Amino acid sequence: RERERERESLRVVSTTPMACTAASTTLLSSSNPRAYISPSKPFSKTLTTPISFNGLRKPFQSQVLRSISSRRSHYRRSSVVRASSELQLVGNTAPYLFVQSEIPEIPSSISPTPQRLPTNTQSEFQEKMLYLDSIGIDLLSLLTTHPPIVSASITDVKSIIEFLHSMGLTALDLRRIFSMCPELLTSKISDLVPVFTFLLREAHVDGCDLRRVIHRRPRLLTCSVERRLRPTLYFLQSIGISEINRHTSLLSCSVEQKFVPRIDYLQKIGFSYRDTISMFRRFPSLFCYSIKENFELKFDYFVVEMGRNLKELKEFPQYFSFSLENRIKPRHRRCVEKGVCLSLPVMLKSSEERFRDWLEVCCNSSLPMRTSPLWCVNYDANVL
Repeated sequence: RERERERESLRVVSTTPMACTAASTTLLSSSNPRAYISPSKPFSKTLTTPISFNGLRKPFQSQVLRSISSRRSHYRRSSVVRASSELQLVGNTAPYLFVQSEIPEIPSSISPTPQRLPTNTQSEFQEKMLYLDSIGIDLLSLLTTHPPIVSASITDVKSIIEFLHSMGLTALDLRRIFSMCPELLTSKISDLVPVFTFLLREAHVDGCDLRRVIHRRPRLLTCSVERRLRPTLYFLQSIGISEINRHTSLLSCSVEQKFVPRIDYLQKIGFSYRDTISMFRRFPSLFCYSIKENFELKFDYFVVEMGRNLKELKEFPQYFSFSLENRIKPRHRRCVEKGVCLSLPVMLKSSEERFRDWLEVCCNSSLPMRTSPLWCVNYDANVL
């Protein structure tokens, strides 16, 4: 019985850390520990944990897990090796041990450096810069407004410039065109050909006037024929503006965003739709003026300060083309000082010398009598 009690309480722990029961701990700590090996059972090739083994399993596992988690924070790489001891024990068990092998990562000695353009790209950029400089175009100033120019090939840039030269544009024209529309340097010839064809065939621009048209409005070359130029042409023709070749700058404008709001504004201030269209037909450039910075300011002065009638604006819509501060106000004040009321065309269209002559004539003479030979049926009474 004494041997049976000792056999039940004996638990031998291997050289590797493993858990043991309270009874085996007591036995091993005694002065004369004894071990008993059962001859009836072969040595175990694997270690198994008995059901009754609860004493130190959880503390042991938590300790190992804490050790592993703390080491992972200091190393980037780790490999987990499972080690098990094959002990010749009878009925004895031990849990699996997880030994962490640390392999620290060797930092790279190569520090990142800023990427540089390849040699061939640098040489091509220099060639492109020198080529544009030869015709008076500063490439570096264009990069701020259109950065994709830096990736354009020198071959494509030369082909665009040579094509524009073939259409009659000079180096002076190109400097103005590319300064206003630098994206043309990265465009394709296949996109420019339809624009020139449209201007010549549909807008009826003469070949000799093509250079003047492009020089005045380079934005035409960046517009789509299908989405912008042709719809605008049809709208202008629908309201009675037939000579489109004299107003080609309007073709690059949007009907919805520019034309319609100005028509609505003139109707809002008292003109009928028919009178409004008549004003635009008489002076198509009226479409180009700003509503807030032009129409509103000049119309308020026309009504409040000058006290004129809307009929005069209908007959002379060019009133909105003159400077309010430099032409309209000074001449109106001089007419008020002299007590003279001149018609809008006489007051605004005349040169300064001619305007002074009109004032002198009106101040130093009287109206002719109807029986006088100086009176004529075509005499405009609004001039005086």
